Amino acid sequence: MTLRWLALATALLAVATWPDPGQSLPQGAPETVCDTMLPFHSGGSVLPQSSVSPFSVETSSTTVGQGQTIRVDLTGVPAGLSFGGYMIQARNRNPPYQIVGQFGAARDGTIKLMNCENSVNNSATHSNAGAKQQVLLEWQSPVDFLGQVVFNATIAQSYNEFWVGVPSQPVQIVRRDLTAAPLPTQSPPASAGTTRAPYVPPNYVAPSNVAAATSDPIYNGCGQSKNCFGFPDGCVSSKTCTSIAVVTVRGDIYEFEIQSGRGTNAAYVAVGLSEDPKMGEDLTTECVPENGRVNLYSSYTSATPYAATRSVVGQSSARLMDASLVDGVIYCRVQRDAVTSVQGKTFDLRNGKYHLLVASGSSLKENSVGYHDIGRLPSGNAINLAEVQDLSGSSKLLVQLHGAFMIAAWIGTTSLGIIFARYFKQTWVGSQSCGKDQWFAWHRLLMVTTWSLTIAAYVLIWVELKRAVWHAHSIIGLITVILCFLQPIGALFRPGPNDKNRPYFNWGHWLGGNLAHILGIVTIFFSVKLPKAELPEWMDWILVSFVVVHVLVHLIFSIGLCLNHWQVAGMASERHQSQRANNFQMGDLSHHHQHAMRNGMSMERKMDAPYAGMRKGLLGVYAVVLVLFVVVLILLVVLAPIEQYLGKS
Repeated sequence: MTLRWLALATALLAVATWPDPGQSLPQGAPETVCDTMLPFHSGGSVLPQSSVSPFSVETSSTTVGQGQTIRVDLTGVPAGLSFGGYMIQARNRNPPYQIVGQFGAARDGTIKLMNCENSVNNSATHSNAGAKQQVLLEWQSPVDFLGQVVFNATIAQSYNEFWVGVPSQPVQIVRRDLTAAPLPTQSPPASAGTTRAPYVPPNYVAPSNVAAATSDPIYNGCGQSKNCFGFPDGCVSSKTCTSIAVVTVRGDIYEFEIQSGRGTNAAYVAVGLSEDPKMGEDLTTECVPENGRVNLYSSYTSATPYAATRSVVGQSSARLMDASLVDGVIYCRVQRDAVTSVQGKTFDLRNGKYHLLVASGSSLKENSVGYHDIGRLPSGNAINLAEVQDLSGSSKLLVQLHGAFMIAAWIGTTSLGIIFARYFKQTWVGSQSCGKDQWFAWHRLLMVTTWSLTIAAYVLIWVELKRAVWHAHSIIGLITVILCFLQPIGALFRPGPNDKNRPYFNWGHWLGGNLAHILGIVTIFFSVKLPKAELPEWMDWILVSFVVVHVLVHLIFSIGLCLNHWQVAGMASERHQSQRANNFQMGDLSHHHQHAMRNGMSMERKMDAPYAGMRKGLLGVYAVVLVLFVVVLILLVVLAPIEQYLGKS
């Protein structure tokens, strides 16, 4: 009897503790399912639903800066539909698909944070499996990540009904110049990542009211009823603009439409009205996604240093009529006042003619936009906005030629010319070109090329700018041009080899040439920061690499020169001792001895100094490396902005 009651009690206890079919795991998802997000209900025998999920994952914004926080909502479709358990995490949309960011704890303790992939708080689950109609979470983006993430959620309506990998719309993480205070985090080791892509069930359709358009309507009527301009140049006809601005005039209504391109990771898109095709003193309209909506700002730009200041422009001078942010594409429609005054300058859209300047960038500053690293292009002609016409971009040929000529001169020909003059006076001895020693012929040819390229480049930039612009690049560049211009003039007054003033000339010529070379390279460094140049910041590292190579080659040549001096000095010492012995034995032949010494010195001058083969070989290697540096740097200048060819990372 006792055994029977014991068996009955055990059975009742088992029934009492058996999981309720309407409940999820009461303590939330375990960390063993971080990778699969699959509930292990009934030992894994209960499979996820393959139908469209009646629940959605919504974010408060589709663009967020590094280290910033957005809200993530889990809700039913339609609203009011209850669910019990859930698990959610954000993953890189691209390989290696690692989990990124951190969730914040709820004050009421209803959210349980999880530590997946050796990181902290990068996933979240329920702390109780009671029925709920909505879950609100806060998620902070990582400070060391740029790109798109997708939130993936597992949502259980009941023990037997759950959906795995319910995705959100992609969220773009963009660079910010602000320093955000991150939540405490532990970076996972390099080997701790996963290669699993965000999970999407078969035939799953994410809840969305947005359908991909086969043809972008912003291009409709371009050149017929409205002015359209974008970059890269010529993109309007092919409908492939990275960024585009459209102007429609109806009476006194001036309407601007601005749109960024798909997949550009844009944090803003803007259009400026400028009296010239240059950056500075422009009235700018900015469209900036912030906190789940696209905001409109008016600003006034300056070129040196680059800035877009909002505080000096009346924000009521423009009104946001429509805006959207879909799949990372920023769009806004704005109406501007016909007349706007900024710091004593009047922008009269009825009577004035303006260049359109379209720009877009991937970073923001506090109360401003960041640098237009995605691209920037001014229209070639200033137009009255009411006159509909086809617009093309302003030519950058003169700027590109200026940069290419200066790089060829100061990275290429000057560097090689100095090497010839300093280290090759005792190489190819007896061989001449145009009646001059080889070293001098090559030195003169290279330096004349430097002089010609420098003067031509200086004239080209004056033709382009038509005015003086003072900043570090222009000031140091002007000093370099003056030194370069004076060098050959000074050479015309070179004293003879035995003139007492020859050493002063040698030192002055050496100092002027080397100072000009150093300043020329410094000037090129400063050009990287110029908005008009549109050069990538990593070009600095190429220039640094060139400087390292150039200094290393000088060091090797200098060591070889010292070895030459020591060897020649040793030979001269031995010869002197031998001559003293001969003179002691045959003093009456002193006249013949002196004649022989002169003949010997003449023979030495007709011979290459020691290690000539090493010098020639090193010169050949250096020349090849130098050509590679020059070609790469010129390509960066001519193809600027190079990002449009390399794509965004």
